[in-house]
Amino acid sequence: MNEIITLDYGSGGKKTASLIENMILPALDNEALDALLDGAVLPGAEKIVFSTDSFVISPIFFPGGDIGKLAVCGTVNDVAMAGGSARYLSLAFIIEEGFEIEKLKKIIDSIQNTANDAGVAVVTGDTKVVEKGKCDGIYINTSGIGVLRAPGLSPAAIKEGDKIIVSGTMGDHGTSILLSRYGYAGGEEVKSDCACLKRLAGGLYDLSGDLRVLRDPTRGGLATTLCEFVENTDLCICLDESRIPISKNVKSACEMLGLDPLYSANEGKLIAVVSPNAADRALSIIRSYPEGENAAIIGTVTKDHPGQTVLRTAFGGSRILTKLTGAQLPRIC
Repeated sequence: MNEIITLDYGSGGKKTASLIENMILPALDNEALDALLDGAVLPGAEKIVFSTDSFVISPIFFPGGDIGKLAVCGTVNDVAMAGGSARYLSLAFIIEEGFEIEKLKKIIDSIQNTANDAGVAVVTGDTKVVEKGKCDGIYINTSGIGVLRAPGLSPAAIKEGDKIIVSGTMGDHGTSILLSRYGYAGGEEVKSDCACLKRLAGGLYDLSGDLRVLRDPTRGGLATTLCEFVENTDLCICLDESRIPISKNVKSACEMLGLDPLYSANEGKLIAVVSPNAADRALSIIRSYPEGENAAIIGTVTKDHPGQTVLRTAFGGSRILTKLTGAQLPRIC
């Protein structure tokens, strides 16, 4: 039987990594792609950062945002995580026949407001309409171009002793989407953290060589992202569970639904790995922005368990975190 693509391949976990590493990279090998950053720093044009993303979220309107806001924030954030300041976006719609004009107008208004707030201009785009039943309402693709401000950000720059910082509570977006999608009671109490991180990330660029890498932990959440940082290296990330900020509502919802907030997606938070000497300054910078008021230092890079991410639990034990192995929740972005 021929192998087929399943939803697990879109989870951001092991299946996604396998698809990229075994099929896409060997076929399209080049310097910019091989770095596997959220955005590409273009060879021969060292001051340009480029990123692209597609958004197929369900539902398209959710507490804290909608597919339009998400499309702008997602691409602006990917450019920011690669060390760039986004300036221009492309915008492409695939719309299902029968989609309501009023809903489209609401999405476009959201795109306009979010782009204006982020200081980016939508400069090109495309619209396609497909037959009813060939698309679930609306899909959006955005690409972003920005100016490189913090060169050299990469997991390869991480060193022993570095500190792990998150800019706020984990798991808000994925939990919000699940509650909203299936109509669970109290779903309005958990809002997506969907937000642009351009200004917050920009504040960290001044740390220069003390800033090792930035990443927004979207699909696969915090745990999968940190596992990717140290896999196949002699480094280990040791986390303190008691220091990881998780909102009371998200924690309660995840316990009720049997989910792990460490694997739940975020769309307005970042992870920063910084040198130990710069950790307090980095934390202060992040907390100076509204998006970072709940920031915390949650762990340290060691060599205790090479290639692994280890969580020190609230009960005094230890738990090895691995990449997400399946789709905890598909179509979250």
